[in-house]
Amino acid sequence: MKPREIKPGIYCVGAIDWDRRLFDSLIPLPDGTSYNSYLIKGNEKTALIDTVDTTMQEVLINNLSELGINSLDYLVANHAEQDHCGTIPQVLEKYPEAKVVCTPKCKGMLIDLLMIPEEKFITVNDKETLSLGDRTLEFIHAPWVHWPETMLTYLREDKILFPTDFLGSHLATTDLYVSDEGQVYEAAKRYYAEIMMPFRTTIQKNLEKIEDYAIDIIAPSHGPMYDKPEFILKAYHSWAFDEPKNIVVLPYISMHGSTRKMVEYLVEALSRRGVTVKQFDLVVTDIGKLAIALVDAATVVIGTPTVLAGPHPNVAYAAILANALRPNLKFVSIIGSYGWGGKTVEQLAAMIPNLKVEILEPVLCKGFPKEDDFKALDNLAATIAEKHKENNFT
Repeated sequence: MKPREIKPGIYCVGAIDWDRRLFDSLIPLPDGTSYNSYLIKGNEKTALIDTVDTTMQEVLINNLSELGINSLDYLVANHAEQDHCGTIPQVLEKYPEAKVVCTPKCKGMLIDLLMIPEEKFITVNDKETLSLGDRTLEFIHAPWVHWPETMLTYLREDKILFPTDFLGSHLATTDLYVSDEGQVYEAAKRYYAEIMMPFRTTIQKNLEKIEDYAIDIIAPSHGPMYDKPEFILKAYHSWAFDEPKNIVVLPYISMHGSTRKMVEYLVEALSRRGVTVKQFDLVVTDIGKLAIALVDAATVVIGTPTVLAGPHPNVAYAAILANALRPNLKFVSIIGSYGWGGKTVEQLAAMIPNLKVEILEPVLCKGFPKEDDFKALDNLAATIAEKHKENNFT
């Protein structure tokens, strides 16, 4: 994508990655992504906010050349992850006079990750400023959003916040600003669920930290910019602060139909009691969709057959993923079948130590579920519905 002007002297110079479908060899990217980089010209100094993934370095370098940038004073590194900083060495090769501006912790990480010489850095403290002449950059430290070295950059005179990964979305689009709010909401919620949710309490603090800033535009490192900042700020506030909703997420595997029958019965029993259920067959599930569902859920019920005395490996993976994402769950239970025995419940419980949940009575049946097993599923559904009601989950 060619450089595009946001305001006089401020340009989007990053790259759109239409075809990427996996991030960190883990996160599905059904809509591709972008690596946003921003050039700011002051009447005395010029700064580049973040770079791009190394796979797109030519796009950034060509955009800077097309704008006639012959010298660069500052390269602001908000976040050390390579999709934002991977092209710093190439930018410094083209503009050897530039200094890398970052937090002290980010400096150490960039030296370790990219072997950038120490003399290339200027480190900044929280709320420290840097003058470009008629424009001023203010740096807001935001550790653990989502790495420990992260900071946000605020352009005072133009009221633009560059929040790096914070408030972003994995979405490839030619739109400079959000045009389809429904599409962007889904993409941003997926991004929050997969990347930001483990740091929910830190997110809460940083949402409060930027409340006093007048913001006209939010320019994240992934996805379109927000010219209506309240759209994404309101969404993040809901995801980070709201209590869970009257929702059960039910990820499951069934090998020979027994667990599937239990899942079908429990879904019906819960729906009769007014509980919303989101069911995921882990054989085919997009884990991003599962992560999105976990943002609002009060309860997870895991369905699994017993494989070699324990849970099915796909179920174990889902449990480990939920433990890593740390959703604001309140209750967990387990249903499934076994042939002769095992330790499914104990093993799954051991996989979710980060989840501060109450474990409700599991329902495991020997072989195909029978009358007593269906009664136990009815009791589990009644217990979940009552727990949600007691906690005013709506």
